[in-house]
Amino acid sequence: MTAIASLFQEAARLAAGFRQAAPARHVPTHDYAASLACFDEPLPAAGSDMLDVIRRLSDGAEPGLHATTGPRFFGWVIGGSHPVGVAADFLTSAWGQNAGNHAVAPAASAVETVAARWLLDLLQLPAESSVGFVTGATVANFTCLAAARGEVLRQVGWDADANGLFGAPEITVLIGDDAHTTVFSALQFLGLGHDRVLRVRTDPVGRIDPAALAGTLDTVSGPVIAILQAGQINTGAFDDFAAIIPLLKTKGAWVHVDGAFGLWAQASMKTSHLSRGIEAADSWATDGHKWLQTPYDCGYAIVRNELAHRRAMTIAASYLPLAGQGERDPSHYVPERARGFATWAMLKHLGRGGITTLIDQCCASARLIADLLSRQPGIGILNDVVLNQLVIRFGTDLPSEEGDALTRKTIEKIQADGMIFAGGAKWRGRDVLRLSVTNFQTTSDEAQLAAQSIIAAFKSVSRG
Repeated sequence: MTAIASLFQEAARLAAGFRQAAPARHVPTHDYAASLACFDEPLPAAGSDMLDVIRRLSDGAEPGLHATTGPRFFGWVIGGSHPVGVAADFLTSAWGQNAGNHAVAPAASAVETVAARWLLDLLQLPAESSVGFVTGATVANFTCLAAARGEVLRQVGWDADANGLFGAPEITVLIGDDAHTTVFSALQFLGLGHDRVLRVRTDPVGRIDPAALAGTLDTVSGPVIAILQAGQINTGAFDDFAAIIPLLKTKGAWVHVDGAFGLWAQASMKTSHLSRGIEAADSWATDGHKWLQTPYDCGYAIVRNELAHRRAMTIAASYLPLAGQGERDPSHYVPERARGFATWAMLKHLGRGGITTLIDQCCASARLIADLLSRQPGIGILNDVVLNQLVIRFGTDLPSEEGDALTRKTIEKIQADGMIFAGGAKWRGRDVLRLSVTNFQTTSDEAQLAAQSIIAAFKSVSRG
């Protein structure tokens, strides 16, 4: 056996061992300081054996890893990194392609072409849309909003791609009060400012209030970008696209949807009513490493106007071959390397039916957890569980401050027990536990275990 074969087999053995071990704990046993101690040493003067390096990496890293691939990891909206996607990612790394150009990596470009078509079909979005493969929804939002920035300024005679923003007409950015923080980061990166926005009032579950939006629009003129949301990060709620998008179009707005996880509601008949009217937007951002279960990191920037998309992103140089009719250069759609192989593998493996079943199972598991918890006196579910997100409050029979303290203590106990991982958040000024059910392994049995562990932690803290 060659040295390379031995090395790759050892990496596969270590990876499989990590994945096959049923996680007794869903939280790391090493914190940052302990993890740093495992690796902190002067730069080696001499090299080390390849196998020893990989084993040392595995031994040092595993105690500091969350069980994000486990069935009871609910801390953030992260899928389970399905083995098929991981294997495709192994191959992607081994192939070592510079996948930015159709001539440099023909297979990478071809796979993206097919995977993009499949994604648009699955998500019921306009077939003429272009798709960029990025690290995740943060860069997907950035990419889509870059296309939006260029196009709304072009409509009033300003070429931002050539001339920048110095002296450009002012763009009004409309956004809901409960938008996700990554959207504000994208606006910052684009020079539009995370605070130079018009924030629109939202309802109790985080949806933009159409009446408030109409009032705000009365004060607006000139180029407009509006950012809507499919799946509020705490409640899972969706903006009313069917009502809001036509309203925004009266002002000629570019409508972008942050659908990091909620856009996948389009893939199931049981949830697609939540996103009714979403196809009328101009761009959409979503993640593959959530409900498609691709490895972290993977996301998609989807833009109806391909020309606007390409104007904002195209990288060109005299030494790079030009894409001809019917050819695709990944670097025309994203500011980074391509990620099509793992996406193609997961879509091919699961198919439409498998993805629908996966989404339905996650949503059913979320509802089951909510049902079991709501039967326990003192525990309240603060949102209508329309998708996969739960907002949980402890000490609902106590004054607000005491309920905050009990909620924080319960979260600490849950994390110390390690049967599940979930984290705290603030919702409407109060402390809550937030759960995101996004893993393909979270069956009804796992949901019941999760609910039981939460109830046990709550009872233990309440008695103390």
